[in-house]
Amino acid sequence: MTDLARSPKQIGSVLRRARKKRGMSQADLGSRAGLRQGTVSLIENGNPGVRIETLLAVLAALDLEFRIEPRGAGGASDADLEDLLG
Repeated sequence: MTDLARSPKQIGSVLRRARKKRGMSQADLGSRAGLRQGTVSLIENGNPGVRIETLLAVLAALDLEFRIEPRGAGGASDADLEDLLG
C-alpha cells in the first residue's frame, strides 16, 4: 500500500483505511499502540496537534512506516502550502 498524504486530514484518512483493512477497531489500534481510542479518533479525523511520537506509534501498530521523499515534478502549490499550514 502506497498512499500520498500532505495534510493531517489526509494522514488520518490513510490511517483509517489501513486500520479498517486490517479489521481493527479504533480501540484495538489504540491498545496495540498504547493509546486511548479517543486519541486514535483524533488522529483519524485530522487533528493537527498530534505529536510525532504518537503518530509513529500508530504507524508501528499498523506495520506501516513514515517515508520522506521529494515532491513530484510540479513543486508545492499555494493550495498545498495552505493545507500544510492549517
